[in-house]
Amino acid sequence: MPRVRSNVTRLKRKKQVMKAARGAFGARSKLWKAAKENVERGWKYAYRDRKNKKRDFRRLWIQRINAGARLHDMSYSVFMNGLKKAGIEVDRKVLSDIAINDPSAFQALAEKARSALDAA
Repeated sequence: MPRVRSNVTRLKRKKQVMKAARGAFGARSKLWKAAKENVERGWKYAYRDRKNKKRDFRRLWIQRINAGARLHDMSYSVFMNGLKKAGIEVDRKVLSDIAINDPSAFQALAEKARSALDAA
């Protein structure tokens, strides 16, 4: 037998949806069906984009690291391989920040990466 929601649960859910729809334009903030469709679509996009945000930031960090590595005559993959062989474990977020804000430190990392590749 299917579980039936009580009226209290139904009203609580409706109140939650109508509150979330407050910023919408026209009927989308006033009428139940339009508000519900609008809010649920928004929640769907929010869920999807929380995942995409992580993807987008990683891509941005990689582009920044690549730009910094190319200033030192290396590609991104060669630079990262050199860091790995040198035993330097720095995540992409921090490497990206170093590439932008501290070029001298990034140059030192590039030199370490290059020497580790030459030694291997």
